[in-house]
Amino acid sequence: MGAGSVRIDGSTLLLGEGVRIRFVRTLRLPETGTHALPPGLGDFPLRRVEDHPDTVPPEWLAKGGVMLPVYLREAMWLSFGGTREPAALQVGVGKVCAVSGERWTGRPARTPQNYVVLPRQPWLDGINSGEGTVRQFVAVPLGLGATVEGQVTGEETTGGVQLQAFSLGAAPLAAWRRAQEEQLREQRARLRAPSPRYGTGPGAPAGYGGAMPPPMAAAPGGFPPPGSAPARAAAAPAPAMGLGAGGSMRQEVYRDDRPLSDWDEESAARVFVHLVTPPAWRRITGEEAPPSPVDRAAYTQAGLPWFDYYDESGADLAPAGPLGRVKPVGEWLGDDHTPWSEPVPGQIKPLGNAPRPGKPVQDGNW
Repeated sequence: MGAGSVRIDGSTLLLGEGVRIRFVRTLRLPETGTHALPPGLGDFPLRRVEDHPDTVPPEWLAKGGVMLPVYLREAMWLSFGGTREPAALQVGVGKVCAVSGERWTGRPARTPQNYVVLPRQPWLDGINSGEGTVRQFVAVPLGLGATVEGQVTGEETTGGVQLQAFSLGAAPLAAWRRAQEEQLREQRARLRAPSPRYGTGPGAPAGYGGAMPPPMAAAPGGFPPPGSAPARAAAAPAPAMGLGAGGSMRQEVYRDDRPLSDWDEESAARVFVHLVTPPAWRRITGEEAPPSPVDRAAYTQAGLPWFDYYDESGADLAPAGPLGRVKPVGEWLGDDHTPWSEPVPGQIKPLGNAPRPGKPVQDGNW
């Protein structure tokens, strides 16, 4: 990997030669109880910041990276499907590590672990709350104190999402490839691909323009349905958005069983992801944002699937102290009155035992 080796391939971010990341729209969970994994409802669109120099705020140009449109209180998860070789991926929310709760350092660490291990970690739905759970990523504005950044650091100055990937060093990577070849020879006859999580497989919605499970409804707290796109305007301040913590779900964040020295710090590829409100997205890009999210009660009542992922060979990380103290966004923005229908057991599906396109994305000063 290299400092400039970040690209967009459709709705997928490519970090280096092998790490693939998609931002997936999903149902927002209630903030009480612990739930199964919500489905994927198509990908968020991605655009390079540098392609809109006249309409993005100057500070975004300085940071570089990419941007995506998101509604107030909309939930998302990160999919790592398609990542084939081992990588250590750091995920920051307002430059607070979503795994350890520590401030962003840009270097892999083990005490506490501040990265997820790919491809073992198939996805990440939220901040690590430990004991086999995460708290859902939910978009909120900066300035209220509701973001993870604001609650952990006491200030909200960064927002967005930060990603940085490290590949294995040459010797560990060669050893891993040899082991994979041997394993394939022994198990080829009985290998079975895991069922894809809804919204991530070959026949699933391809993005915000793809098919969405009916019916559609406006998300409480979201923005009004988009109207006609106005003419492009001069650059203006855009509402700053970050990620807060939503409902809890059953998901492990796996402990790395490799020596920390196996990861090559010189191979780092990083990108800053700006979160944009739908009105600002239209002003900046001239494009319509995706429709507001699917109503979760209607989704469940229609009998569509939720998920439960299990990997008996993986060990979950301990709870991250700073992240365990983060309050849900409802305590800052008000109660969530959206109807909730608990999925019946048959709706929860078990998963597990599962060339360089585009222009380079410009990096900047974070």
